[in-house]
Amino acid sequence: MEYRVEQLAAATGVGVDTIRFYQGRGLLRPPERRGRVAWYGEAHVERLRRIRSLQSQGFKLDQIRRVLADGAREGPGPLLSALVDAGVGARTLSLEELAGEAGVPASLLRAAVSAGLLEPLRVKGEERFSEADLEMARLGLGLLEAGFPLQTLLEHAVRHAGSVRDTCDAAIALFDDHVRKSGPAAGDVAAITESFQRLLPAVTRLVAVHFQRTLVTRALRRLEGTAESDALQAALEALDTGRLEVEVAWR
Repeated sequence: MEYRVEQLAAATGVGVDTIRFYQGRGLLRPPERRGRVAWYGEAHVERLRRIRSLQSQGFKLDQIRRVLADGAREGPGPLLSALVDAGVGARTLSLEELAGEAGVPASLLRAAVSAGLLEPLRVKGEERFSEADLEMARLGLGLLEAGFPLQTLLEHAVRHAGSVRDTCDAAIALFDDHVRKSGPAAGDVAAITESFQRLLPAVTRLVAVHFQRTLVTRALRRLEGTAESDALQAALEALDTGRLEVEVAWR
């Protein structure tokens, strides 16, 4: 069956402007043009349904484009399910629910969203937040309660978030090139998923331990030879910092 763009929109429940937006983002292949008329087919219907299904599971458009470009079969598959579980968790929350559970003013959370520190998921057309967002909000509140000034903390957090995104994109490319597309696990969905599940907590711990070691080393260097240095060293020994425990819950 063939569809004009208005008919395709009616058949899928996706607006005409959204269809064209998806085409511009590379999520939907161009229609077949005959004369001045653009015709869409059943493949476009299935693709739009696939996009909406992935969005309802918490995937963002950039992630969906990669999934579709890789020719993934219908259904999320083990690796995609693992990604959703790791990124979303068992439940999602509205901004108001997040504010209530974290004990953080909603206005502050909106500022964090505007700064790119919190990235809401779009689930069935509604912005939702993950359990990881809840944990970050609680930890951020703890920093504010410790006396850090809000504006300065936000500025540092924005710079840090940008660096983290760049590092994560590079790490994803490494996994893609050397685990998913080549190496012993290539072509084996179960093996790829197992590798992802094994590597995620290992990488998370590596990053956390490195950050802590760097922070402690530079703090000691800054205070070296002062009375504060002895106090900091004693505090670190009391905390047994050399054995940092990073808890990674696989949801």
